[in-house]
Amino acid sequence: MKINRETLIETVRSGANPSKLGPKTGMTKREIARVLGVTGDARRELRLALGELMRDGTFVRDDRKAYRMSDALPPSMANVMVLDIDHIDDQGDVIAVPAKWDKDDDKPQIIVKQKQGRKNRGHRNANQVSVGDRALCRLKTTETGIYATIIKKLDDGPTSEVGFVVKGGRGLRIRPAKKGSRFDYIPQKGSKINDLDIVEFELSGSRHKGERIARVIKVIGSAKHGKAASLISLLEHNIPTGFSDKELSDAKALTLPKINKYRKDLRDLPLLTIDPVDAKDFDDAIFAKPDDSPKNKDGHIVWVAIADVSAFVLPGSALDKGAFKRGNSVYLPDRVEPMLPEEISADLCSLCPHEDRACLVVKMRFDRNGDKIGHTFMRGLMRSHARLTYAQAQTAFENNPDETAKPVAHILADIYTAYKALLSARGRRAPLDIEMPERKVVLDKKGRVTGIEVKDRFDAHKLVEEFMIQANVCAAQALERADTPLIYRVHEPPEMERVQGLSDFLPALDLKWSMGERTTTKRFNKLIEQARGRDLEETVSMSVLRTQMKAFYTPQNKGHFGLSLTHYAHFTSPIRRYADLMVHRALVKTFDLGDGGTSAEELTRLKEISEHISSTERSAMAAERDAKDRYIAAFLADRIGATFKARITGVTNAGLFVGLDETGADGFIPARTIGFEHFAFDEKSKSLIGMDTGGTYHFGRRVEVKLAEAKPLQGGLLFEILTKPEKGKLPKHLANRSGRSGGGYKGSKGSKHKRRRR
Repeated sequence: MKINRETLIETVRSGANPSKLGPKTGMTKREIARVLGVTGDARRELRLALGELMRDGTFVRDDRKAYRMSDALPPSMANVMVLDIDHIDDQGDVIAVPAKWDKDDDKPQIIVKQKQGRKNRGHRNANQVSVGDRALCRLKTTETGIYATIIKKLDDGPTSEVGFVVKGGRGLRIRPAKKGSRFDYIPQKGSKINDLDIVEFELSGSRHKGERIARVIKVIGSAKHGKAASLISLLEHNIPTGFSDKELSDAKALTLPKINKYRKDLRDLPLLTIDPVDAKDFDDAIFAKPDDSPKNKDGHIVWVAIADVSAFVLPGSALDKGAFKRGNSVYLPDRVEPMLPEEISADLCSLCPHEDRACLVVKMRFDRNGDKIGHTFMRGLMRSHARLTYAQAQTAFENNPDETAKPVAHILADIYTAYKALLSARGRRAPLDIEMPERKVVLDKKGRVTGIEVKDRFDAHKLVEEFMIQANVCAAQALERADTPLIYRVHEPPEMERVQGLSDFLPALDLKWSMGERTTTKRFNKLIEQARGRDLEETVSMSVLRTQMKAFYTPQNKGHFGLSLTHYAHFTSPIRRYADLMVHRALVKTFDLGDGGTSAEELTRLKEISEHISSTERSAMAAERDAKDRYIAAFLADRIGATFKARITGVTNAGLFVGLDETGADGFIPARTIGFEHFAFDEKSKSLIGMDTGGTYHFGRRVEVKLAEAKPLQGGLLFEILTKPEKGKLPKHLANRSGRSGGGYKGSKGSKHKRRRR
């Protein structure tokens, strides 16, 4: 009999208790082999298949090494089972449910007892779990409930990948969608797949003539579809898509809250929204005016109103659980995968013009120098007085408002005056000032790329950005002063090793960085300023960016290095970020603003929530980047052999990474294709250096390249370099390493190697 997943599951499910009379709960490997008639070399395949079913939690194994299904609790409840960690209750207990449950009744709620990590060292026990984890546990029933002790923390489930089907001379193969994947796999016999199907698959552990066999879990769609790039990117990074029926029904049942003692009527306040032209939702509105207080001469009052998502998405609700799972919205070239259903994100919580909307507002006071001297939070009911694009706001700032902006031109003038004061304070604060061009993929209705555009960057963008930053600062300061636990947005200073790498590299550009001085954003800005006018700004900016740490969420305040701020939390985008929703709830609870505040359970989970949403943010960014790469690769696929102006954006042992001037597309030049000599990587100068001639390709250099290969479904572009290396001298440390003498480099007997050809 053929050994496969379905056969094993059916064998163990039926064979574990074939008579239905005895208490037998499993089958040993020997018993399974006997039932299936497995002998000889096939026993290894059986062992691998059983191991896979153990890892993904389908099977569990008892003390007598008998395998059984994990989807039914034994009568005594005193056995082992794979559990999913579901939530933490109001008492702080970790609650789990069976990972598999085929019974008609509800899954039992099981309390997990877990050991604490070593005290005072910040270590987490390897078997400690948090919501979303999966663990193999030993169960025990008592009068007070069912308790579980963790035996082993498990992976989330079977390790699966996303790929697409390709047809070649040897028939159909499954090619992983991950960029840089080198091998195709043979689909398992009987797989119902067609050329260019997008599939979810997992490796079976078996081989055929040396090639690995993949089991197709399901066919997801077709790569022939114009919007396949986004679908593949979402799947590859495990981005949840769609909403449950419960989420959708709950969202449709929501209604706008009324004005009450907790919610002020702010509908006469002339708040405006300023967003991209293609924005689908509007979650922030602004207003500013001169401060008429004699104690704050020439000062300003700035209002920032944010959609009150906390009024609709309550802790512990189906909408809340779904939003937590997603962590954030994901923005792809052809679609948005929202954190919340459209009834909320694009309607009730979208600050549409001339519509009543619930909001959470911060009123800020700034002095004439742009320094903040006070702030107040409140809940309100607002009505946006206009919806403007960045371009419309910019023309109004330049005294040329269009028909939409004319009725609110005087409001925009006051807003811009306030911004100029804040800009003065920003200059003194000196946040990291890196302006890298941001590109946008333009698609037609069929999902085909029609162009790559550089996004405009106006003062209007910077104005809204600065108002939002100040609102975020207020949220962090207000909650910390009230001793309220919260989730901060943290950006730590660069590690010294990274700064040392920058210091070592800069002399190659005739620039310097002294390691003896303190690392500050002001010093980085000064360095970038020195590079301007020498065609080095982009190179130095990229180098500075690579020294920076990644921002993340945490309950501990460690400041924000990049913004040069001591207190920072995300408050301004609760429609698309769960972190902001958590901050809103903390403000509601702390300042007694009505329902929807932080729950007792959430306070026990701030660290876990922070780690989860930091992870979902990284996944979203990776999916967005990969989708963009796939669309650009598709756009360039019919230009094989074309030449492009580019810049070297990365150097490794394997070759050169380049970015095209025309489209911003990223590609790779393998080292083996460069010239007729061996090129070695020099870490200090971030260069590839020819071991025969000393010819050099260094980071940041402008080059001309030819497109050799485009892989739209993987997002990969391969180039050949046309620009010759700069003349140089082989560094002593490389010459010593290679044993080079004179014009070549010696082998073990002193004879010269032949130059390597492409």
